[in-house]
Amino acid sequence: MPLIGDGVTRGIVRIGDTVRRPMRPMTSTVQAYLRHLHARGFTAAPIPLGTDEQGREVLTFLPGDVPAEPLSPQCAGEDVLVALARLIRRLHDAAEGWEPPRDAVWGTLPGAPVPPLSVPELVGHADYCPGNVVFRDGLPTALIDFDLAKPTTRLAEVGNALRYWIPLRDPADRAPGLRAFDAAARIRVFADAYGLDEDRRARLVPVLIERARASLAWAETAAAADPVFRRFWENDWRHAMPRAVTWLEREAPAIERALRPVRGS
Repeated sequence: MPLIGDGVTRGIVRIGDTVRRPMRPMTSTVQAYLRHLHARGFTAAPIPLGTDEQGREVLTFLPGDVPAEPLSPQCAGEDVLVALARLIRRLHDAAEGWEPPRDAVWGTLPGAPVPPLSVPELVGHADYCPGNVVFRDGLPTALIDFDLAKPTTRLAEVGNALRYWIPLRDPADRAPGLRAFDAAARIRVFADAYGLDEDRRARLVPVLIERARASLAWAETAAAADPVFRRFWENDWRHAMPRAVTWLEREAPAIERALRPVRGS
């Protein structure tokens, strides 16, 4: 059974309780990462099972529902934010301290890469779009598609998740049921559930703005380099991403206020 996603990765099929994917340069590195996560007790990710007779990567299939974009209100409640933040925190805690192989290869997207923010703290998933989050009983319970896993920071990871799940968009570009959402309050819910410390809370908003600007620059380049991303750009990104930067800059003070720790009276 072909597994249909966003069209970025082709040739993915489900056979029984397994998923078969084309081997690519980063596959061995990702498999080593997944094995480490499971060894550390993080079971909310596929288990690598080697290769099949056609030379394809074999992974366990994770049952559940994967939401489509645009998100529905049922997939975007505060209980979803809490569950996702805790899931990502568990992933980070399991990943911390892992030393990638010396010959590690990391997945990349077409176009100019988004520059790293600082010295990496751990290897993270780096792509928390709805299509990579598995729901069961209405809540996020697992993560799939680790193709873009890479050395990164906790803040960059949190920012990536917030981009999709708050979402960090001008209300005009959100799904109708999400336009009235209070972004600052939702970011606070996520930060609390993740357990973001005071120092990282203070640095989060500048990171969000920097990443939004860098993502816009990357998207323009990617659209010129790849037909899949050109379609994304023409259908939505060319208008929504500049508006997202402007909106985020305008909302920054409210988000910073929401993130401040509540002091005892």
